[in-house]
Amino acid sequence: MSDNKHFDHLVASGRPIGEVVAVTDFLVKVHGMQPVNTRSLIMFEDGSKGYVTEVRETYTTVLHLGNSKLSVGTKAVIQHDELVTKVGRDFIGRVINVFGEPLDGKGPIAADGIWPVFNDAPPLYEREGLSELLPTGVIVIDSMLPLIKGQRLAILGDSKSGKTSLAAQIATNQSGGEEVIVYVLIAKRKTDITNLLAKLEQTKAMDNCVVVVSTIFDSLISSYLAPYIGCAIGEYLWQKCDLDVCVIYDDLTNHAHVYREVALLSRSSPGRDSYPGDMFYAHSSLLERAGKLKRNHKTFTALPLVLVDSGDIAAYLPTNIMSITDGQWILDMKVFKDTMRPAVNVGLSVSRVSGVGHTQLQKSLTGEAQKLLADYDEAKEFSHFGSELALETQSALSRGKMLFQLMNQPISEHYSVMAQTLAMDIILHSPLDKPLDIAKLKTLINQKAEPIKSDDDYEKAKAELQSLSMVELKK
Repeated sequence: MSDNKHFDHLVASGRPIGEVVAVTDFLVKVHGMQPVNTRSLIMFEDGSKGYVTEVRETYTTVLHLGNSKLSVGTKAVIQHDELVTKVGRDFIGRVINVFGEPLDGKGPIAADGIWPVFNDAPPLYEREGLSELLPTGVIVIDSMLPLIKGQRLAILGDSKSGKTSLAAQIATNQSGGEEVIVYVLIAKRKTDITNLLAKLEQTKAMDNCVVVVSTIFDSLISSYLAPYIGCAIGEYLWQKCDLDVCVIYDDLTNHAHVYREVALLSRSSPGRDSYPGDMFYAHSSLLERAGKLKRNHKTFTALPLVLVDSGDIAAYLPTNIMSITDGQWILDMKVFKDTMRPAVNVGLSVSRVSGVGHTQLQKSLTGEAQKLLADYDEAKEFSHFGSELALETQSALSRGKMLFQLMNQPISEHYSVMAQTLAMDIILHSPLDKPLDIAKLKTLINQKAEPIKSDDDYEKAKAELQSLSMVELKK
């Protein structure tokens, strides 16, 4: 008998048991414990957990999930035939580790049940087409590269290009809404975690969030499992609680590095860039679990963040993720240095299902804005020569500058979709002989857009905003 009653109960119930015969860091070899499946959840005598990654004739390889030191001779028993995690509605509004334990000091969390960590994605016949816009509050995204509920869309960018800030901006925009955010922090520094939680608490977005945390000080296995745990919690809320869920993986580059270390220490054969051969499967099996269900019409959106070293989007990990997802927002350091926030490169970014979330007017404005931004970049190059510019070039320079000012917004600013449409329409179609005060326009658009219910309301608000922003400039 051990000091662990749960362990003793599992042994008494006839579950297969084994004995630790070798320990190398977090890699544990267990003799016996047959029959056993890969990814089974194991409990050791001291109460710590592990999961099976390899089954051989004479031993089983188990990845130890705890921080305690195991010794040869320690007994082990199968707890579940697959790796599971605690799930439930009460996890909303809480900060947890990968074991489902609270980290926010708000007391224990009552779980509704358990859910498979490595669950299969819903088959095609259980899904339906995506159709509804998920507002982010960010003008350059909602107007040019919109996110659709149920979509898998990657956020790619160099270090310090604003990936986490953009993800936090999207999360805080859901404050008070029905969309549940599952934010997964993978092998992060404690300062980064503290900063994110402060933003979520300050905007009250935390009330609608589940934050799953793994730090750089946690075991490699915890960081490897973090995105799958977050995905499982989100899946339960989506499939069993009938909620719209958006899961943010921050970031999958850290996850890939951790997986590579685990694979190399396990003596798996390295593939391209020393990553294990199933690196693509590890991420595709995770991201393909997103979508929209026919039976409840609810959506599960996935936003993976990926580091792009030196802007090389053709590297191994970025190309992997881009081939799995339905589009990508690329954050460019050149755009960042031009003081654009968020630093989205509109020319390189793409959202492959964006059209279904826009009205005909929004589609028209998006096309005009994309052409204007291309003309604006070209006009800026000509303006450096100091020669007299053609009227068309002057027009592109003037109107493009206004559009650039509109799309430049700090993380604290959010705009409704109607407000964004109004502002875009005004900038693209106002006469250039009466310049607009963009700063004044941005302070008014949310207020003026809120009561709009009809086309007449829209035209009235548009005319009013246009005249107010011009009057302010004259003053």
